[in-house]
Amino acid sequence: MNSITDRRGVESTDLDVTNLGSGHGDGLDRVILRGLRARGRHGVLAAERELGQEFIIDVTIFLDTAPAAAADDLTKTVHYGELAERLVDVVAGDPVDLIETLAQRLADVCLSYAPVQRAQVSVHKPSAPIPVPFEDVIVTITRDKATIGTATRDTRGRVAAAVEGSGS
Repeated sequence: MNSITDRRGVESTDLDVTNLGSGHGDGLDRVILRGLRARGRHGVLAAERELGQEFIIDVTIFLDTAPAAAADDLTKTVHYGELAERLVDVVAGDPVDLIETLAQRLADVCLSYAPVQRAQVSVHKPSAPIPVPFEDVIVTITRDKATIGTATRDTRGRVAAAVEGSGS
């Protein structure tokens, strides 16, 4: 059993202090894009498809940034400006019924970058057609490159086609 005392003097036990990295015990670093905004036509209602609405995207990608930092070389990491543009293209692209599907497509984009090992994607739909007061609807998914399933591979072609069709 390991224990550690934080700067407030609080001791924690059963903590693996050998590899804290991303908080997942994998030693990976994180790059976070928070609050990306794009207009999309996602939803099951005809009005959502016709009128569209704003979606807000938060993405955390998990990767080893040490090679890029050591060489000060952008090609050894993920250009987050380009990633942001690709994600916005997906939101603005082909509509889907479920924001769960949209989140999967966005995760596929993140995982298409060689250094990225895991992606966490949150899709916010603050204007969802809900008849009672609410602040936001959020679907959050986490996907690992090592455990990509058949459904994920099937959506990759649609993501690539949406990005290509947007002129990116």
